[in-house]
Amino acid sequence: MEHAAYIALGSNLGDRTHYLSEAARLIGERVGEVFAVSSPMETEPVGFESEHKFLNQVLAVRTSLAPRALLTVTREIERALGRERKSIGGIHFDRTCDVDILMIDDLVYHDEWLEIPHPRMRERLFVLRPLAEIAPDVIDPVTGKTIRELLWDVS
Repeated sequence: MEHAAYIALGSNLGDRTHYLSEAARLIGERVGEVFAVSSPMETEPVGFESEHKFLNQVLAVRTSLAPRALLTVTREIERALGRERKSIGGIHFDRTCDVDILMIDDLVYHDEWLEIPHPRMRERLFVLRPLAEIAPDVIDPVTGKTIRELLWDVS
């Protein structure tokens, strides 16, 4: 069974545009058909200090992967693109490529490694703006609001 998964990409080291396009290419190869891609958006780092700005983007992908399998593949893609660690003790670092699962259909899922929808997506403009560009009417299954409404709430 195929699902619509929404995946956020971010890069603030090296050739950011290259890392986002490579992540999208690898997602297309390993996850499923990428059917929508937002415009890239440059943003300041959130949660840590850095002189390097982020380039962020959101993809919509048709996939048959289960949540944990999708997480495994996204982590493999991060490592293939030079990502060494996610965070340590909640402290974030500069990164070549970050790949985060935002939503999968109307699934609400939680285990020790993964929470869907992404627990902080509702407060992050760098996620909501590109997500609203490609999926404004998709409904967050936790709040019952559309992505457009979530964006209005934080704008």
